[in-house]
Amino acid sequence: MNAWMLHPENGLAQLPGPPTATYPRGARSVAMLQHGSLEVRLFKPQDRDLQQPHTRDELYVVVSGHGRFDNGGTVLPFKTGDAIFVPAHGLHRFVEFSEDVVTWVMFYGPEGGE
Repeated sequence: MNAWMLHPENGLAQLPGPPTATYPRGARSVAMLQHGSLEVRLFKPQDRDLQQPHTRDELYVVVSGHGRFDNGGTVLPFKTGDAIFVPAHGLHRFVEFSEDVVTWVMFYGPEGGE
């Protein structure tokens, strides 16, 4: 496999997706790359972040914006350039965030986390 270059604007052009049963307000993330156990998505929360715990470890890298991130009851500020790790099954969500928040989110490793 050759190297890949991922550009946020390519993913943003696909958001929000059309409403579905799973995403009644439309999709808030789009898959950008799948390789082995790595899945890279572009994520843009809107209004409220209603995420549920995921089954794999994940890493967010903030492309733009700022706010606060609730990681299982510990609420910390974040800004452009920050990276946020969430272990598999961890309760988490973006709270009190600016309208321009966009993140890369990378899911990786086995189900249940490493």
